[in-house]
Amino acid sequence: MPGSELLLNNLLQPIVLAFLLGIIAGLVKSELELPEAVIKLLAIYLLFSLGITGGRELARADLHSLLPLLGITLLMTFAIPSAVYLITRRLGRFDIANAAALAAHYGSVSTATFFASMTFARAMNQPAEGYMAAMVALMEFGVIYSLAIARYAMGRREGGARIGELVMGVIRGRGILLLLGGMTIGSVASDAQWMQIQPFYEGLFRGMLMLFLLEMGITAARQLGAFRSAGAFMLGFGMLMPLANGVIGVTLAHWAGLGIGGSFVFGAICASASFIDAPAACRASLPEANPGIYLTSSLGITLPFNLLAGIPVYFQYATWLTTR
Repeated sequence: MPGSELLLNNLLQPIVLAFLLGIIAGLVKSELELPEAVIKLLAIYLLFSLGITGGRELARADLHSLLPLLGITLLMTFAIPSAVYLITRRLGRFDIANAAALAAHYGSVSTATFFASMTFARAMNQPAEGYMAAMVALMEFGVIYSLAIARYAMGRREGGARIGELVMGVIRGRGILLLLGGMTIGSVASDAQWMQIQPFYEGLFRGMLMLFLLEMGITAARQLGAFRSAGAFMLGFGMLMPLANGVIGVTLAHWAGLGIGGSFVFGAICASASFIDAPAACRASLPEANPGIYLTSSLGITLPFNLLAGIPVYFQYATWLTTR
C-alpha cells in the first residue's frame, strides 16, 4: 500500500477520527468533557482487557521463543531513557531534573499509542501477538531508571524517594497491576470461562477506546498552546525522537523474529511517550522539573504525531522489512 494511501487509511480510522474530534473540541473550547471518574474507568477497562487477552496469547506461546523479544525489550527499557537524557542535556541544554523527567516520559509507554497500534494492526489484517502487553509492563520500569539517573546526577544522598520506594510506586501503578494481573487471569482461564467474558473484553474494546481517545484529544489540545514556549528544539525533539525510537524498535523486533504486526506494535511502543503514569512519578520525585516541558512534549507533540503520522510510518517500515 502506498505511503499516502496508508496515511489516509490511518486518518480515517474511527479511533483516530475520535482523537481529532477531541482536538477540535479542545481548540474551540467546547463544553464537551468526560468526567474524571469515567476517564479512569476507561483506562482501567482498556488495560485490563489487553492484559486478559494478552494472557491467553501468552499461555499458548512458546516461552523459549520469547527470549529474543524479552532481550530487546530490556535493551530499549534502558537505551531510550539514556538517549533522551543525553540529548536533552547536551543538545537541549536542559537541567538535570527536566532532562530526567523527559527521559522518564519517553522511557515509559503511552497506553493510548499502544491501544491504537494494536487496533491498527488488526485493521490491516496483521494482528500483533497479544503478549505484547507484557512488554509494555516491562518497559514501565524505564521510569525508575530515569529517576535513578536524576538522583545519581544530582548527587542526592538525602531526601527524595529511595530506589525501593520508586520501584514500589511503579508496581502500585495501575498500568503494571492491571496488565500483569489481567495476563495472569487470562492465562489460567479455560476456553469455556473465556467465552463467558469475551463479549465484554473484546466486543466493546474499540468503542471504549474511541471514548478514551476522544478525551485524550481534548487534553492534547490544551497543550497545543504551549508550542510557542516549547521552542524549536522541543518541537523537533517531540517528533524526531519517537520516529527514531520507532524505526529502531521495528528493526530490533524484526531481527528477533516477529512478524509485521508484532514488529510494528513493538516499534509503536518504543516510539510512545507516557502522559499518565510518568507525570505522577515525576511530580512526586522530581518536583523541580517543569510540567509545561514534559507534558507539552509527550502529550502535545509526540502523541498527536504518533497517532496521525507515526503509526502508518512504523507499519509501512515493518512491512518493507518483512517483504523486501
